[in-house]
Amino acid sequence: MRRKSLSAVACPIARTLDVIGDWWSLLIVRDALRGMSRFSEFQKSLGVSRNILTQRLRVLVEQGILELAPAADGSAYSAYRLTAKGRGLFAILVALGQWGQDNLPTPDAGRMAMVDRKSGQPIRKLEIRASDGRLLGPGETMVTRVA
Repeated sequence: MRRKSLSAVACPIARTLDVIGDWWSLLIVRDALRGMSRFSEFQKSLGVSRNILTQRLRVLVEQGILELAPAADGSAYSAYRLTAKGRGLFAILVALGQWGQDNLPTPDAGRMAMVDRKSGQPIRKLEIRASDGRLLGPGETMVTRVA
């Protein structure tokens, strides 16, 4: 079945999923946030076929999430670097990870946690807060058009 483009719909969630809604794209961004930048590093980490990785990287570059740059070591290879737009996906990946920790236990693999690199302490749960600082739940928000 051919995938329908959501790029022109009003809902920002749908438009976002149109760009990063497949698991390979988010896993590429995850690895880039961990410092990976070469095609071979992504392929080794993900175990994805070359053609799928090539296509996902192309889309991420076209969408301004990654940029292609010369390799830092001066070799003939190119490096994929996160842009500010790509680094903006950090909170989404943290939210997905925290949801997975809470709802998809893996008894054999042991529990993982995201920690503050400086202190070594687990990070706090992400929270959604109103402009006045109140903690908000799903029933306390709505999407609306703004001028």
